[in-house]
Amino acid sequence: MNEIKFSKNFADHSVQSGANAGFQFEFYCERCSDAWRAEFVPYRGGQASSWLDKAAGMFGGVLGNVGSATDSLALAGYGKAHDAAFAAAIEQAKHHFHRCARCMKFACDTCWNNSKGLCRDCAPDAEVEIDAARAEGEVQTAREAALAEGQQRGQKIDVKRDRQLVCPQCSAETHGAKFCPQCGVKLAVLSQCPKCAAEVAPGAKFCPECGEKLS
Repeated sequence: MNEIKFSKNFADHSVQSGANAGFQFEFYCERCSDAWRAEFVPYRGGQASSWLDKAAGMFGGVLGNVGSATDSLALAGYGKAHDAAFAAAIEQAKHHFHRCARCMKFACDTCWNNSKGLCRDCAPDAEVEIDAARAEGEVQTAREAALAEGQQRGQKIDVKRDRQLVCPQCSAETHGAKFCPQCGVKLAVLSQCPKCAAEVAPGAKFCPECGEKLS
């Protein structure tokens, strides 16, 4: 028998015995993982053993010895039949996959750059890369603009104020609001004077230390 060469990009769905006994192999692209499945090849030896097992049960075990003998023959011929079916499936798969001479991976037609004779990982499409680079540049520029806008907004936030983030009455999250969004209780927004850092009671309009007007 000729030597069978194969890669790791396949799955064996063969069934050795039973009514569904047969050989089938699935090959997949090593770039996008899309799969192609070879046609199912029935394994008559495995199917015959299932039929004889059913017949033996119907005739009260009279055919039991015959079924056992058929099982042995099915097992004995499975390996050779499996290799033959696998070799045939590989020949079919060659029409659906290309092996890249650079990375040695198998690629489907979609992932194959036919003009370069390489997979699209090793020889990307120039137009696709241009569009991707343009989109990446747009996102990067927008991210930088958004960062600058956020920095400007951050400068307007009074970070010196202590805010109650949890309502002391109902325990709801307040997100720094002046009033609880759940029960409406007034919250302590300011705990120290922004000018002299003195402690200020909630609701005070002026700092008791320096007279600074509080907002």
